Amino acid sequence: MKISNTVLNAIGNTSLVQLKNVVPEGCADIYVKLEWENPTGSMKDRMAQSMISKAEEDGRLKPGFTIVEYTGGSTGISLALICVAKGYRLHIITSDAFSKEKLNQMAAFGAELTIIPSEGGKTTKNLILKMIETAKEFSKEPNTYWTDQLNNIDSISGYFPLADEIWNQTNEKLNAFVQCVGTAASSRGVATILKRYNNKIKIVVVEPEESAVLSGGQPGPHKIEGVGIGYIPPLWEPNLADEIIAVKTEDAKEMARRLAREEGLFAGTSSGANVIAAIKIGEQLGPNATVVTLMVDSGLKYLSTDVYKKYFQSNFI
Repeated sequence: MKISNTVLNAIGNTSLVQLKNVVPEGCADIYVKLEWENPTGSMKDRMAQSMISKAEEDGRLKPGFTIVEYTGGSTGISLALICVAKGYRLHIITSDAFSKEKLNQMAAFGAELTIIPSEGGKTTKNLILKMIETAKEFSKEPNTYWTDQLNNIDSISGYFPLADEIWNQTNEKLNAFVQCVGTAASSRGVATILKRYNNKIKIVVVEPEESAVLSGGQPGPHKIEGVGIGYIPPLWEPNLADEIIAVKTEDAKEMARRLAREEGLFAGTSSGANVIAAIKIGEQLGPNATVVTLMVDSGLKYLSTDVYKKYFQSNFI
């Protein structure tokens, strides 16, 4: 095993595992990339490292600066890790719509949090816009760098190595890649590279059915954290997506619970949505195909939510 002189070298090179028990007969082989193996338990470590490194390289970010970002949690946690490793202060604009575990993890890494109240604990367009506006105001302070994830193209290249890993781990035999859309950076970054390897690879993106704006629907509240911002993300590139699948929040939660009970894979709600969509595509492609999707983050980030809390209660005598 390799020894690293910084935690940042532990980002990437995550495992690929085949699903067995939740996949129906006649379906393609479904593989999931275990992105919780990244240091903070999320794929967002990849994009956070990219955003910070590129800003340092061109002088937008200088030693002693404070970094500001709006986030539902995973990006903030990943930025907090990078800031610890590189010595920056971090100010996060977030909300009570997101799990306590995520907020606590950001604080544990030393981030300063500003909490924006939500509407009944749900993600809405108005909440996202208020978080962005608040971050924009804080970014006007001296010696501050705003990563502005929804508009930051540096985040896209952070996922290029993820595509390389998938291509190599599937022995260059991949038929479809499936991923939820939040900022759209991960789906766009992976799709860009996979299409260079083989432009016949099908790129499928996933969104909440309650807020299916990519499919032409109306925005609405939902509880799939980290995705479905209620409007078209600025980084969205429709020409890279071959199909869009909308998944209900409750179905995504139930699949997350099934993955834990039936596959031993403990993931969040967006990962459940990914698997539902991957199975749908797998049934279309048939048993001789290979489909890859992501376990975006760890279920440990959602223990206080109804994804798991009310289903895994202990019985005391």
